[in-house]
Amino acid sequence: MNIIGIIPARLASSRLPRKPMADILGMPMIGHVYKRCKLSGTLAEVYVATCDMEIKEYVESIGGRAIMTHDKHERASDRTAEALQKIETQTGQKVDIVVMIQGDEPMVTPDMIDAAVAPMLDDEAILVTNLMSRMKTKDEHEDPAEVKVVVDQNNFAMYFSREPIPSRKKGVADVPMLKQVCIIPFQRDFLLKYNAMEQTPLEIIESVDMNRILENGLKIKMVMRSEETYSVDTQLDLDNVNRRMESDKFISLYR
Repeated sequence: MNIIGIIPARLASSRLPRKPMADILGMPMIGHVYKRCKLSGTLAEVYVATCDMEIKEYVESIGGRAIMTHDKHERASDRTAEALQKIETQTGQKVDIVVMIQGDEPMVTPDMIDAAVAPMLDDEAILVTNLMSRMKTKDEHEDPAEVKVVVDQNNFAMYFSREPIPSRKKGVADVPMLKQVCIIPFQRDFLLKYNAMEQTPLEIIESVDMNRILENGLKIKMVMRSEETYSVDTQLDLDNVNRRMESDKFISLYR
């Protein structure tokens, strides 16, 4: 089975300009993400999809593969789908599963990627999966930068929101606080079908792409992970990740 990873990345970021090239322990963030993805035994190859020549040149300077994409994409999945089709044209091989890994997840681990793909290998009816993890604080649960998810008893997503769901307003203090972790495997054909769908009302309201799938009556399998990972959206996030990655066990494998 041909399973590849694609990391969409661009320099234009409203909250943290030039985010993919932000320094983490002496290496641009996109370098950490790329090299950590390469540690996964599940992925046949890893590509960075970008519209910025600076990112492409950096990735290639560390021995990586980069695909230039259109500069008008608003969603990471659009950039990923364009890159997927270009990769298939270049290699002459059809992809079976494409794992979209956000370029602002510098603490991604190879085990997380392997776990995200596993349900698809066990059940070909699963079209897309997402990772999720538990949030530890009320502040994180209430942070609109974190995408929250509620799941059913079989760990299929019911809804995604930037609001703190489930609510505590009825006096229940101990609610499940789950967040989306943006490592998202798609069945190849479903990624293209998904990108052809019109945007949906709740997707737009919440600014969460995955709601488009739910609003079309389809399922997203959620996979729980215990790793403590943090994405980077702001300078405070970047400072936090720099501190936490000082003791990261994977860095010695690729530095």
